[in-house]
Amino acid sequence: MTTVAAYAAPAPKAPLERTTIERRAVGEFDVLIDIKYAGICHSDIHQAQEGWGEAIFPMVPGHEIAGVVAEVGPGVTKYRVGDRVGVGCMVDSCRECDNCEAGLEQYCTGGGMIGTYNAVGKDGEPTYGGYSQKIVVDENYVVRIPDGLSLDVAAPLLCAGITLYSPLKHWGAGPGKKVAILGMGGLGHMGVKIAHALGAEVTVLSQSLRKKDDGLKLGADHYYATSDPKTFEELAGTFDLIVSTVSAPLDFNAYLGLLKTRGALVNVGAPEEPIALNLFSVIGGGKTLAGSMIGGIAETQEMLDFCAEHGFGAEIELIRADQINEAYERVVNSDVRYRFVIDTSTI
Repeated sequence: MTTVAAYAAPAPKAPLERTTIERRAVGEFDVLIDIKYAGICHSDIHQAQEGWGEAIFPMVPGHEIAGVVAEVGPGVTKYRVGDRVGVGCMVDSCRECDNCEAGLEQYCTGGGMIGTYNAVGKDGEPTYGGYSQKIVVDENYVVRIPDGLSLDVAAPLLCAGITLYSPLKHWGAGPGKKVAILGMGGLGHMGVKIAHALGAEVTVLSQSLRKKDDGLKLGADHYYATSDPKTFEELAGTFDLIVSTVSAPLDFNAYLGLLKTRGALVNVGAPEEPIALNLFSVIGGGKTLAGSMIGGIAETQEMLDFCAEHGFGAEIELIRADQINEAYERVVNSDVRYRFVIDTSTI
């Protein structure tokens, strides 16, 4: 085992603090990664504050990990020392269920995927995430970061990027399709970039117009404020697909009204509270209200290659590790454009 420095939440809602954790010895099929950058996802905050239910503490968050291979086990065939790699939201799954065999490891039914943090691995030990200096992961849950992407802007793609890429691909975003991205934050800004690169006509639906210039620069064709009631009148029946990145309760009936017949409203944001829904908002027009969670390992690699091919990563603000707690407050207050990334050399 190896002792490494990390930042951890010692208890629910407690400030994160510097500590040390143990990483397992490199096994036959394991890859030891020197973490260079780790993105801060709103999911980290939800889990560190137990917003999504009881959690495991101490908790080392972080599932947007970019780094360099430092050591490989004797059975590893996919990676070599020096390779640029990433780790996303999961580090294992059952590998045997229908979903795992279909490349949908995120929906593993054989016990569920094993999260990069706030989970228990097959060895019975808690998993610790990317706010740390190193991590050991089975090679099958590691992805390659293309040379065209710098590691700092690639890190958020391991969650924010795949979280938007997967539903946009699944629901057919592309030429001839009108797609709305609801929310212009860490997830939403990646949705704009990816939907634009896929060839869709892209509209941002945001609470205000204060980020309009950014949205248009990143590839949006249109930008509307949802705080303006006229938006819902003007855009009624407009979209083939709406992807909601919002993690607060919404008036889903209003947003379903913006869809065309047989359109889909897909949620990737996860509010802590239950939602209210009038089913006639779905029944009328044959509409779909759906959810999507990250993507499988193969699709995550596809997403990284796609982003590299189109020449973009995330829009980031690089921070030191001792700024993590401040960054959490700013994320909650929507004061980041658009993803905080930790320089892990400062841990």
